[in-house]
Amino acid sequence: MSFEFVQQRRVEFAETDMAGIVHFANFFRWMESAEHAFLRSIGFSVHTATAGQATGWPRLKVGCEYQKPLRFEELVDVVLVVREVRNRSVRYGFEFRRAESHEVVATGEAVAVHAALDPSAGRLEAAPIPEELRSLLLARLPA
Repeated sequence: MSFEFVQQRRVEFAETDMAGIVHFANFFRWMESAEHAFLRSIGFSVHTATAGQATGWPRLKVGCEYQKPLRFEELVDVVLVVREVRNRSVRYGFEFRRAESHEVVATGEAVAVHAALDPSAGRLEAAPIPEELRSLLLARLPA
C-alpha cells in the first residue's frame, strides 16, 4: 500500500467558469498547494535557505487529465502520492476525488527539480535533494 497525502478543499465560486464547472487551470494550483502542504507536513518547505543559499522546486513537467466536472461548493480531496525520487527531482502523482463518493474526477502528475539559486548569475541550477528530505520522500514510495 502506498502513502497518500490528502488535502481537502471546497470548490470556490471564483474557481469556476460560466457553466459553474471548475476551470482547468485550478487543478494545477491545487496540485501545487497539496505539494506545499505535504512538504510542510514532513517538516520542510518548497522554498528554503541552506547554508545561505536559497533553494526551491521549479517544475520540469506537469499534466492533468480530466474525467468528470467538479462544481461550485463540492468537496474535493486532492491526493498526492510520491511516485519517484531521484537525486535532484521528485515525481508526484495526483488524484482529484469527490470527497463523499471517492469518485476520481481527474488525475495529474508533476515533476519538480530541487534547484539552488546562483545569485551571481541570477539563475537556478539543479542541486541534490538534502539527504534528510530525500530519506523522508523515499520512505513514502509505494512498497
